Amino acid sequence: MAKEDVEIHGHPVRAGQTVVLSLPAANRDPEHFERPDELDVTRPPSQHVAFGHGIHQCLGQQLARVEMRIALTALFDGLPGLRLAVPPDEVPMRHDMFIYGVHRLPVSWER
Repeated sequence: MAKEDVEIHGHPVRAGQTVVLSLPAANRDPEHFERPDELDVTRPPSQHVAFGHGIHQCLGQQLARVEMRIALTALFDGLPGLRLAVPPDEVPMRHDMFIYGVHRLPVSWER
């Protein structure tokens, strides 16, 4: 909630008004992230806010990161022929929900 009148990027916010931030939008800011609309599991760690920030940082974030590292490594090592079944730009991204992700991830697998 705004404690005083302020302007944010040309938008006036009055004292007492609630301000809601969109984490998915913040994590896809092209001024901060290179190719923000691409899913790249090999992308190096960045200062995204998916797990919160500062005192609001998620306690389980390190566990989630370790789980993803282990699960994705096991998946790709166990199924080396796993590939996208469609071009990357045809993967239906979720833009209609608060949680970022994909609606479907069509894959194919060859032994």
